[in-house]
Amino acid sequence: PLYLVRNKELIQTGGNRMPVAIHIKMDNFTKYNIPIETGDSFYMFSDGYADQFGGPKGKKFKNKKFKQLLVDIQGENMITQKEILNKTITEWRGELEQIDDIVVLGFKV
Repeated sequence: PLYLVRNKELIQTGGNRMPVAIHIKMDNFTKYNIPIETGDSFYMFSDGYADQFGGPKGKKFKNKKFKQLLVDIQGENMITQKEILNKTITEWRGELEQIDDIVVLGFKV
């Protein structure tokens, strides 16, 4: 999916269940037109951040917590957001191993 954070509200645009690489059955991706406003932040990401185990009980970070984190940091510049995302997942993971790739791509209008 694509997340748009605007004025402390997260708006989710649906994704397609299709790999980016070549696949046996290649469907077309859905096209969206998204009106943008100054201050909007957009994020695309892998499932690695939300799926990372950690915290006091060794549980997954989860999408709900990831979404709230993006809303909470939206007012920061992108460099600061990167630092907060890195620090948050590192502290969450603690001594546990990273189990998957973690990719978060964001840009601000």
